[in-house]
This record gives sequence, C-alpha cells and structure tokens, in this order.
Amino acid sequence: MTGMQIAPYQDFAKAKLGFEFNDIQLLVTALTHRSYVNEHKKSVSEHNERLEFLGDAVLELIVTDYLFHNFSEPEGILTSWRAALVRTESIGEAGAKLGYEPLVRMSRGEKNGSDRARQQILANAFEAVTGAIYLERGYDDAAKFIHKHIISKLDGILESGSWRDAKSHLQEVAQHEDNQTPQYRLMDEVGPDHDKIFTLGVYVGSKLMGKGSGTSKQIAQQAAAAAALKKYGK
Repeated sequence: MTGMQIAPYQDFAKAKLGFEFNDIQLLVTALTHRSYVNEHKKSVSEHNERLEFLGDAVLELIVTDYLFHNFSEPEGILTSWRAALVRTESIGEAGAKLGYEPLVRMSRGEKNGSDRARQQILANAFEAVTGAIYLERGYDDAAKFIHKHIISKLDGILESGSWRDAKSHLQEVAQHEDNQTPQYRLMDEVGPDHDKIFTLGVYVGSKLMGKGSGTSKQIAQQAAAAAALKKYGK
C-alpha cells in the first residue's frame, strides 16, 4: 500500500485508539476481510482471520479477568454476563461506533450483503483489531481498549436483564403469568440453503406473543422470545 492509502488507517489509530501503530500493516490486515484477498490475489495476501483468532482469546480473557475480580456471583451467571458482552451484536456495534466500516477492505459482494452479514464482518474486525493492539502495544493497552468499548456496557446489560437467555426467561414468565409453556412455530424461511433467513413465532396458548428472524432457527427463537418478553413488559 502507498503512503496515501495507509494514511487513513494511521489517522484512525491516532483519533480512535489514541496512538500510532509502529507496524501499521497490522491494523490494515486487521481490517481486511478474506473476500478482499480473493479479489486482489496479486497485490494482497493476508486477511484478518489469524488476528481475529488471537483477538477473540484476548477479548475473552480480559472480560473474564474483570468479571472474576469484581463480582462474587457463581460461574454460571458470570458466564452469561461474559457471553452478553462478547456476542456478535455487542462487538459488532462497538466496531460500528468506532467507525470501522469505511476502513474494512471487503469484496463488492460483501459490501452489498445483508445487515447481519455486515454486522458479523464488523464483529470479526473488532476481534482482529483487538489482536493487533495486543501485538503492537501489549496486554495493558488491549485491556484499556476492551474496558472502554466492551466492559463499559456491563451496567446497561445488567440493568436491562439482556444477559439472561431469552427463551428460558420467557418460559418462566409465561408459566408464572399464564400457566402456559411457550411454543415456537416456523412462519417463514427465505434465501438459498447457504444463506437462509428463518422467521419464527412464539405462541403462549393460542396467542402469538412475538416474532423473530435470524440465520438459524435458534437465533430466530431467541429473537421471538425477546419480542414476547417486551410484550409482557419484562
């Protein structure tokens, strides 16, 4: 890459991360999707999946370390809190707020992909940038980055109760409120086999309480349960 091509990445590092990269190629690679390499095989050879692998581990360790040292809840609850903090939606949102999307190098097809696909790309990029920060600056600076952009969400997650498994929570609520067990029914599925979107409804008795969509039936069920909980005011 030329100096002009690299400049936006260094500017981003200074403005959003608070430091310049000595090895700016680390950041460029962290923001390079596999599809871009496939389209530019003659000029680009590295994508961000190895950095994503590293960053995923660093992210989970930093979040786990924080929860372990600051809370006395049992392992099961801490695991649920951690899962809520590091799930795709949370880290994808963090990547979007940081302004990754204009800098992520991806194929033309991926740029025109679904919102869910772009969210996944941003989540993967967030993990990859975490890995790049860890290699460039070490554990302490990676921890500062994770505290600022991920762990800072914990109070909101605890206040809203969104860390709880929506299906399990809905079952408790429906049994308490209506003495009924929720039932999930497939309402629609669209798209090719490799990229289907499922829509499921959750019924309590004969009443449709919520609908949800996702790339798997499990994700759609969780979304439907979350919608039903809102209807219950939970």
